[in-house]
Amino acid sequence: MDFLWVDFQGAAVWMWLAFISAVIALLALDLGVLHKKSHEIGIRESLLMSGIYMTLGVLFSGFVWSQFGQQASVEYLTGFVIEKSLAMDNIFVIAMIFGYFSIPREYQHRVLLYGILGVIVLRGMMIAAGAAVVENYGWVLYLFAAFLIITGIKMLFSSSEPYDVENNPVLKLLRKHLPLTDRLHGEKFFAREADPKTGRLKTYLTPLMLALILIEFADLVFAVDSIPAIFAITTDPFIVYTSNIFAILGLRALYFALAALIHRFAYLKYALSVVLIFIGSKIFVADMLGLAKVPPLVSLGVTVAILTAGIIGSLWATRGKPAAKPAE
Repeated sequence: MDFLWVDFQGAAVWMWLAFISAVIALLALDLGVLHKKSHEIGIRESLLMSGIYMTLGVLFSGFVWSQFGQQASVEYLTGFVIEKSLAMDNIFVIAMIFGYFSIPREYQHRVLLYGILGVIVLRGMMIAAGAAVVENYGWVLYLFAAFLIITGIKMLFSSSEPYDVENNPVLKLLRKHLPLTDRLHGEKFFAREADPKTGRLKTYLTPLMLALILIEFADLVFAVDSIPAIFAITTDPFIVYTSNIFAILGLRALYFALAALIHRFAYLKYALSVVLIFIGSKIFVADMLGLAKVPPLVSLGVTVAILTAGIIGSLWATRGKPAAKPAE
């Protein structure tokens, strides 16, 4: 059993196994016990589930502190906050996808939970690749920093156009090459239907499966922004990965509350853009000041302050506005 203490990507093997096992156990409990029977998730239940995941995510920073020290714990919390905030835009995209395919609310939780399984694998692959590149080519961090600054500036001036599901290239590819059905078959991702040409039974992808695939693709696109942002905070793959996964777990649980309130966060996009510019700029500023990096507590404090100002400003400016209609 000595291999359990072997270092792998910045942490002992047992830490990776324990974390993955804990996440899978949480998902199994959520899907197999708490939500074994599909039902519509209300705002109260959504907030409760999110609160549990968020508490576990914050408590995990204590484990990081005990194993790696205070600086690593603060870096984990900073990554956790940044990932959760950047993924807010993903909530709006997910709502658009569910609305396009007319996915009933009682099946949406199932799609989101299965989507997390894909996130665990895809984010792991992207982070492992990023860590390997950074370790061998340190100058790549400056490319990440420049990319974040450019992305933040573009976000400041970009128009808020609705997400176009119909013209999504992945959806077009699926429609061209795979058998699809427009009919829902309960909570099934695949269904057997008669082929209109031959009359024989054939396996089709249901709208539920299409929604799952598009949500996974959307997460992949958003990861292109969020992962470089956390690598600009720390290059430790264990901290990057665990902060990513815990943030996504809580945000997916919070989806049902946020989907109805997303219109209230009118200025959050601008706060996020400033955060990206700050994270990218601090790498260059640290170099100019002769520092190894901006102190983690400073990074966390500035990030939280910017996001808090964006959220409070948004809620104040949109007070009294009617709630958005949730995806059916």
